[in-house]
Amino acid sequence: MSIAIEDTGKLGFGLMRLPKKGLKIDVKQTARMVDMFMDAGFTYFDTAHVYLGSEEAAKKALVERHPRESYTLATKLYAPSALTEEVARKQFQTSLKRTGAGYFDYYLLHSLMKNNYQKYERFHLWDFVNEQKEKGLIKHIGFSFHDGPELLEQILKSHPEVEFVQLQINYADWENPSVTSRANYEVARKYGKYITIMEPVKGGSLAKPNAEIQKLFKDYAPDRSPASWAIRFAASLDGVLTVLSGMSNEAQMQDNVSYMRDFTPLNEEEQQIIRKAQEILGRSKAIPCTACRYCTEGCPMQIPIPDIFRAMNKRLVSGRIEESAADYQKILAQGAGADACIGCGQCEQACPQHIRIIDQLKECADALKS
Repeated sequence: MSIAIEDTGKLGFGLMRLPKKGLKIDVKQTARMVDMFMDAGFTYFDTAHVYLGSEEAAKKALVERHPRESYTLATKLYAPSALTEEVARKQFQTSLKRTGAGYFDYYLLHSLMKNNYQKYERFHLWDFVNEQKEKGLIKHIGFSFHDGPELLEQILKSHPEVEFVQLQINYADWENPSVTSRANYEVARKYGKYITIMEPVKGGSLAKPNAEIQKLFKDYAPDRSPASWAIRFAASLDGVLTVLSGMSNEAQMQDNVSYMRDFTPLNEEEQQIIRKAQEILGRSKAIPCTACRYCTEGCPMQIPIPDIFRAMNKRLVSGRIEESAADYQKILAQGAGADACIGCGQCEQACPQHIRIIDQLKECADALKS
């Protein structure tokens, strides 16, 4: 690859799902996790303007406690939430202020898809981030992507200045026609781009896969966690800069650094086990929600869609009908249920997984009530 990018270690710390103390981010625990991460030799931290409280937590747990040259920090600009070009551009200055980082090692245009990528063009945001790079406020320019290979190729052709692409890649979605992980990976490689990987554990679902997959993994390596299989699968791909793990507690951090500190790619036998796990998942009826909650931000009925899908998946995946129904009753006690959906479609436009949320909510309303 023609562009030199620093070696940050194959594991990145995703700051989207930080530990909470009540409703707020637990900064003290986050700081301990930051120290564990850096003590293991890793440097890449990933946040975003739209991750509530995350940039501020990065300032307190990372920036104010470690020399600036000892870590690399990535954040993102999300145009769909901005009504004007000026408001969109202000996100950059806001992120600088929130983090106190002085500059960003990696800066991304956030979550490009068919229904929003033209807004980044209309607002001249590619020109804007290039200007910030010329000023020394950005080292490397990239974007995160949630669509198909045709659009990805179109964007990479139009913007050769892009140095890296952030893609959703995990063994569950490798051949998923809605996510097209493999096809997107191959396009990025075709254009010689570095890749940062998001959702390697698919919102945590691959940390606790179904019993058949867990047995498959345990039979081969009894002491190895299911999450380790998912993260090592992603990290074994060529051209990967780092694999982001959205760790929520110190135990997850300890587990991840234990096998990524001295990372070894999957061997052929392990690759075959992953292929068996993919076959098992291909038979699954689970709703592929990662609980990113992009769908809930603009919901006019304030429906907790990921929580409903989590309850429904207990029924679909493991037949825990009573537990599923009990979870749904707790959701109803706190607010709107699945039948409150008015079919506006806002959620489906925002969903990175391209889930047919309106149809799924109708099925959830029928199944969980009964």
